[in-house]
Amino acid sequence: MLLLVLCLCLFFATHLVRIVAPGFRDAAIARLGAGAWKGLYSVASVITLVLVIYAFGQARQVTGMLYYPPVWMSHIALTLMLIAMICLVASLLPPGHIATKTKHPLVLSVKIWALSHLLANGETSSVILFAAFLAWGVVMRIALKRRERAGLLVRPGFVSARYDLIAVVGGVALWAAFIFKLHEWLIGVQPLAL
Repeated sequence: MLLLVLCLCLFFATHLVRIVAPGFRDAAIARLGAGAWKGLYSVASVITLVLVIYAFGQARQVTGMLYYPPVWMSHIALTLMLIAMICLVASLLPPGHIATKTKHPLVLSVKIWALSHLLANGETSSVILFAAFLAWGVVMRIALKRRERAGLLVRPGFVSARYDLIAVVGGVALWAAFIFKLHEWLIGVQPLAL
C-alpha cells in the first residue's frame, strides 16, 4: 500500500508542476527549450503512470474492503463511464458543443471516471487510487479556472457540431471496447460480471 501512495505522489507531483512550481517549470523550459521540456515531461508522465499501475496491481492483492457497494452501483458506474468516454474523445477533437460546454472535457472525464469507480469499488487500494484522481481533477479544474480568469489560458472556441457526433460515436465505441474486452484484458476485471 505504501508503494501505491508513493507512486501516486510521484505521478501527481509530475502532473501538478504548473500549479505548485510554475517557476521551476518556466526555468526548465528556458534552460532546456520547450521541445525538450515536453519530451522529458512526457517520459516522466509515462514512467509514473506505469509505476502507479504496477503499485495498484500489487496493492490490490493485499488490501481488504473499506465498504461493500450495492450491486446496482455497478450499473451507475457503467453509465457514468459512457459519459466519461464521450468527454475523453471530445477532449481529443477540435471543440464542438461538448467541449465548449464542459470547458475542460479531459479533466471532467477523469473526474467522472474516478467517481464512477469509487461508487462501484470498495477495496482500500481502489478507494485510495480513485479518490486521489478525483481530488487531482478537482484541483486541476480550479487551477484552470483561475488561469482563465488571469488571462493565462484561453480555451479554443466552438468549431463544429460534427465533432460532437464524432465524440459520441467514438466514446460509445471506446466504452463498448472497454466493457466487453479491454477492461478485463488491462485490469483483469470484467465490468459486466460485477
